[in-house]
Amino acid sequence: MSGKHSQPIRGLLSAKGSLLFQGRFGRMFRSLPAAKFGPDSEAVLKKLGDAMTNSFDAPKDGKDDEESGIPALYTYFGQFLDHDITFDPASSLQKQDDPDALTDYRSPALDMDNIYGRGPDDQPYLYRKDGKSFLLGAELSGGNPGAFDLPRNNPQKNEAARALIGDPRNDENSIVSQFQGLVLRFHNRVVAKNPDRNFPDVQQLVRFHYQYVVVNDFLSRIIHKEVLDDLKTAGKYDQKKLKFFHWKNEPFMPVEFSVAAYRMGHSMIRPGYRLNDNIIQPIFPIPKRGFKEGLTGFRAMISDWGIDWGRFIDVDKRPYDGNAAVKKRRLQFAYRMDTSVVNPLSMLPPNIATPPPASLPERNLLRGFHLGLPSGQDVARAMGINPLDDKDILIGQGTTKPDPDRKRITRVDEALTGKCPLWTYILAEAMIHQTPVKIPVKENVTIRTPQLGPVGGRIVAEVLLGLLFADNNSYLSLHPDWTPHAQGKPKPDYRLKDFVSFALGN
Repeated sequence: MSGKHSQPIRGLLSAKGSLLFQGRFGRMFRSLPAAKFGPDSEAVLKKLGDAMTNSFDAPKDGKDDEESGIPALYTYFGQFLDHDITFDPASSLQKQDDPDALTDYRSPALDMDNIYGRGPDDQPYLYRKDGKSFLLGAELSGGNPGAFDLPRNNPQKNEAARALIGDPRNDENSIVSQFQGLVLRFHNRVVAKNPDRNFPDVQQLVRFHYQYVVVNDFLSRIIHKEVLDDLKTAGKYDQKKLKFFHWKNEPFMPVEFSVAAYRMGHSMIRPGYRLNDNIIQPIFPIPKRGFKEGLTGFRAMISDWGIDWGRFIDVDKRPYDGNAAVKKRRLQFAYRMDTSVVNPLSMLPPNIATPPPASLPERNLLRGFHLGLPSGQDVARAMGINPLDDKDILIGQGTTKPDPDRKRITRVDEALTGKCPLWTYILAEAMIHQTPVKIPVKENVTIRTPQLGPVGGRIVAEVLLGLLFADNNSYLSLHPDWTPHAQGKPKPDYRLKDFVSFALGN
């Protein structure tokens, strides 16, 4: 996997002779200075992290003003995608990190190595005896028939049942864990439908479907149309339109993407989710609020926690709101991209937030500071964009009804005047770039939905498209006109819901 005009990337040979790659982190905007926020930048960023944390909100059913028009599964599809392209196990908030010295232990490509690992020859314990299909775990109840946990080890007493998968992070919560299982089922169905295809051919077909969803569905959900249109020629994405993501010999993972722009998903997380008729839980346990259980992972899935996927993605048409029974079966939507993060994310469990702080907003801000990220305003100017005025950088919820606690960033601390941390800037920019989205429910409902704007959207789109163009084995490089099929016919409007439906056996 290399850029079309670059030298091959060095890597290790797998048992099948294919290269396994490690990438590197780096910068898109090398000439920009690191943003500093007065004599005690960390104290200022702690105040900003506190201001970006919403008050406590219990998981709930029914209409919610914080909901966007994006079905909830896209939040966790985005997390799955992140785990596919980035992994830095050695980073620490306790040291000054140099992005040029960091290694991305995940190949910087949309190649699903978080699913396939090193392949059936090198990691046979992930696969069935046929050497082509994945092993699945224990059957789950409560959701769609045929739901399975991930395959797991047989732990000794008082030990956790660890998932046997390509990337352990895909077991870090109950939703991404079950989505990982759904992708395993998708692969297995492709094997069953194509018994004469060998493993590499099946793998390529699955990857093409996944990459197609990223390019033709995911990007348009999270990024404003004007930003995406600027990257196209005659309606198709054009590698020559990538202005800011460039490399000499091999693609890298920009910290402006991994530490700032792509962390937009943290603001899309709901305080909790309903998995099925009987189970609704917060994302983490909150004992002081009466929630002893949460959707945490790294353990065997509770048997009745099988997800009804119609609550996360529009595999069927459901009412938007109504009586109590309807509310329990409704499609849940991701929260809006805004400068407000749900309260449970300010109290991360110790097994996740080690070392401190326990606040995810504060961790994000400190991580960007330690890596020397430039301010959002400086990045905007470097991209030829007029930066947002301080009065337009609002901290709080981006609901259509103004949040009474929302305030200008300079009211958090005057040290933030004219220099907003890049992560916060990108979320504030999304609050301004809202698009009417007709949501997939029985009623005629349209929700104004924040999307990534000219700074955040451009960074995310250029990196994801750039990695696909750089990969000689991606569908954009091998067969740019390739289209998924459904019921034997081309389906150019193939979306994540179609991917899920096929995995479910529909």
